[in-house]
Amino acid sequence: MDIRIIVATHKTYWMPRDPVYLPLQVGAAGKEKLGFQTDAEGDNISRYNPYYCELTGLYWAWKNLSCDVVGLCHYRRYFGHRTLTHSPEKKKKAIFHKKDYEALLREYDVIVPEKRHYYIESVRSQYEHAHHKRDLDLVEQIIAQKYPAYKAAFEAVMERRSLYLWNMFVMDKERFDAYCAWLFDILFLLEPSVSLKDYSSYEARVFGFLAERLWNVWLEKQQLRKIEVPVIMLENVNWPRKIGQFLKRKFNHAEE
Repeated sequence: MDIRIIVATHKTYWMPRDPVYLPLQVGAAGKEKLGFQTDAEGDNISRYNPYYCELTGLYWAWKNLSCDVVGLCHYRRYFGHRTLTHSPEKKKKAIFHKKDYEALLREYDVIVPEKRHYYIESVRSQYEHAHHKRDLDLVEQIIAQKYPAYKAAFEAVMERRSLYLWNMFVMDKERFDAYCAWLFDILFLLEPSVSLKDYSSYEARVFGFLAERLWNVWLEKQQLRKIEVPVIMLENVNWPRKIGQFLKRKFNHAEE
């Protein structure tokens, strides 16, 4: 099974040695090369990385990779075996190898990270508090007009209180191609209607944020056999700070 798990990175960082992983420098257009494969070669949207985040790597893989299975991880986040250690070296040993992916893909259609639970609000309200409500409304309109078969899935995902994040997954190339064709069609249709001039650098990553929600919508409609697995965070998460930021966005978000 020819598996390629792209590892999106924008800086020099430790990478797994298993050949299943393909380190990919995202947003590489006009930047100093890090020695990895870049997303600025072949058919690409590398220059739009400030707005599309890791999706520039996803697009590159869609248009330029030929393999059986495609996945996306991040230089700090990988699929792996559950571990409670804080040791970076032990975390690295918990990261999946090719044999782990092969075993799971014999039973499941897609590998996804364990869901993030919001508890106190829905997926829709969380997006509206953390980002710009208008952009999500426009996506909903595009789906209703261009992909009405996905309308019920969109509504179902928006009302839930949990989400697959980080645009991370592993699945066969044929499904991957179908997903990318659907996703980028929606985002490219949305792009002319989004004015980024008043967005902060964080808010400008709008297409990456929306894609996290759209990935869940596509999965909802496809009804694939999913397996949720732990995500190995190579850098420890400051949860008190993260929760504080979440609450601040919820109660003090800027009005549009």
